[in-house]
Amino acid sequence: MTQARNFIEGLLKPAGIGLQGDRSIDIRVHDERLFDRVLRAGSLGFGESYMDAWWDCGALDEMLTRVFHAKIDQAVARNPSVWLAAIRARLFNLGSTTRAFEVGEKHYDIGNDLYEAMLDSRMVYTCGYWKNASNLEEAQEAKLDLVCKKIGLQKGQRILDIGCGWGSFAKFAAERYGTKVVGVTISKEQVELGRKRCEGLPVEIRLQDYRELDEKFDHIVSLGMFEHVGVKNYRRYMEVVERCLRENGLFLLHTIGQNNSTHYTDPWIEKYIFPNSMLPSVQQIAAASEGLFVMEDWHNFGADYDKTLLAWYYNTEKAWPNLRGKYSERFHRMWRFYLLSCAATFRSCRNQLWQIVFSKNGPPGGYASLR
Repeated sequence: MTQARNFIEGLLKPAGIGLQGDRSIDIRVHDERLFDRVLRAGSLGFGESYMDAWWDCGALDEMLTRVFHAKIDQAVARNPSVWLAAIRARLFNLGSTTRAFEVGEKHYDIGNDLYEAMLDSRMVYTCGYWKNASNLEEAQEAKLDLVCKKIGLQKGQRILDIGCGWGSFAKFAAERYGTKVVGVTISKEQVELGRKRCEGLPVEIRLQDYRELDEKFDHIVSLGMFEHVGVKNYRRYMEVVERCLRENGLFLLHTIGQNNSTHYTDPWIEKYIFPNSMLPSVQQIAAASEGLFVMEDWHNFGADYDKTLLAWYYNTEKAWPNLRGKYSERFHRMWRFYLLSCAATFRSCRNQLWQIVFSKNGPPGGYASLR
């Protein structure tokens, strides 16, 4: 056996993961070049090797959960792909206006048919709320209703949705609460389908960067968009929200977060899933909002994202016979690795899901937290 294989096998052993074993969490190696590739390129090499079918695992999500718990990924993280990501994030503003639409083109515009197959009927592409839900449909409806209740939504109010996706929240708020909604997104495909889905409702969906907004709204929500803003733009983002929020309004920020402050994302996620993205920390969000807002509520339900991602995975696998004519098998393996590796980050508490409610000066009578 090569030195690289011996090293990797030694890292996996304390986590209970074997090579060529018959358990669902064992890694079945099809190409011995895997070990050198992982040591050379870290998570990027590991993910690309899976895409290239150099290895398989029966329970990919559970194996990766063990990897994250044991911090095995950090033991092989000292490689050029990580260094380059860190340097690039330090030197460049990855969330600048010139780069803002890149993630829309590379991720959200890849095909509405894929997202229609993967998501619930409302096409909500953010974490569901599973407290009293038994399936994805119920979890996403519960999440949308929870958002509306947390901001005290009232009939006739005008709401801004920053990063509106295919209009799921806008449609729900307009139909259930009788509100007017403006949604902005950087995805052309989301705008086209979102406008069709919201037809006949007081909903306006725009292809627009958040920095261009300069108008008043009763409340503002942002569900799963902050991950694309970048730490160099967090303060400006908060300033835009403060500028557009009426004095007695509330702002709800729904975002994935991480436990430590960084300036870059995982190299594999950056290259194949979310270019120019990064996850915020508690400290970074607090610093960006300081002096602009009062933090009224901070709700963490990261475990629910594990369930949501697994539901998306099962939906995708079920629909794959109808999708394979358009998407390659390498793409299929990439998408599977994306969904299950992300599920593992939440199951291992590597990542969190936060809903944070902000006010400008505190609502009259105080804010009552809802769960």
